[in-house]
Amino acid sequence: MSDAVQTQSTPNAAFTPRVFSGIQPSGNLHLGNYLGALKRFADAQEQGIESIYCMVDLHAITVWQDPADLARATRELCAGFIAAGVDPEKSILFNQSQVPEHTQMAWIFNCVARMGWMQRMTQFKDKAGKNAQNASLGLFAYPALMAADILVYHATHVPVGEDQKQHLELTRDIATKFNHDYGVDFFPITEPVIEGAATRVMSFRDGTKKMSKSDPSDMSRINLTDDADAIAKKIRKAKTDPDPLPDSLEGLQDRPEAMNLVNIYAALADLTPEQVIAEHAGQQFGTFKPSLADLAVAKLSPISTEMSRLMQDQGEIDRILGRGAERAREIATPILQKTYDIVGMIRS
Repeated sequence: MSDAVQTQSTPNAAFTPRVFSGIQPSGNLHLGNYLGALKRFADAQEQGIESIYCMVDLHAITVWQDPADLARATRELCAGFIAAGVDPEKSILFNQSQVPEHTQMAWIFNCVARMGWMQRMTQFKDKAGKNAQNASLGLFAYPALMAADILVYHATHVPVGEDQKQHLELTRDIATKFNHDYGVDFFPITEPVIEGAATRVMSFRDGTKKMSKSDPSDMSRINLTDDADAIAKKIRKAKTDPDPLPDSLEGLQDRPEAMNLVNIYAALADLTPEQVIAEHAGQQFGTFKPSLADLAVAKLSPISTEMSRLMQDQGEIDRILGRGAERAREIATPILQKTYDIVGMIRS
């Protein structure tokens, strides 16, 4: 996030730089979650910019969740954050439902956002499908809660994948409309942060599809709970093509599986894809895959081991989440109170 977070000559110059991001506790953390989010979060916290990371359990229940599974997945996600290097002392780490200011702000934003904005959200269309009339109201309205998640902290920057840009645009629209309607400059116009290799990690079975826990094939992804043997096996069996690696990145344009493996190598090794190509040009995948497997095992096995250790002490995880919620509320409460004042709500 280093070069992407600008603090001068921006519309948000009057606001303290602050990063917010949330991940749904839906279970089965995988390589895409690590490279697309957790690793970036761990790297970014060294910049000295206040960072707030949230397990968005309220978003998770827009579709029905088994309560025991949701609690386990929330703790496992917290363990994943910490095992990936996010320090709960340097960053604020908590689960959303412990900070009621999120839902209180969301109601204000429900009254700011327009129906037409919500109806254009592609993720609702994708998730509801032809059954939109049977979808929960929460599934339809949750982008307003997502805006509240961000703006209740006056977050100036949000790390997002390409598939989340529309939600951030809605957040910006809500902030702009609120500021205009009430004649204030109260909410920042939050900036997206998109950078680096492997922003989107693709399936090992189909390089045109995003790596996902919902894929029926476990071989399509590396789970953060996989051991070293499983990691190496999945990389060895990842779909590729018969051609060697080219000598320039342009040579991968129509080779999605090859591009995916190069991007993963680059992200794990903290290199650019161009550097990976320069180092491995001309190699067949029979040579490149073992190198990638060794790198992945070295980087991911310690995370798997640490997650397992952390999950043995759920009381400690709950303590971390509770302390994070207290710290989050110290920021959110005065922002929500000022919002109520602006709207005209009496606080006796």
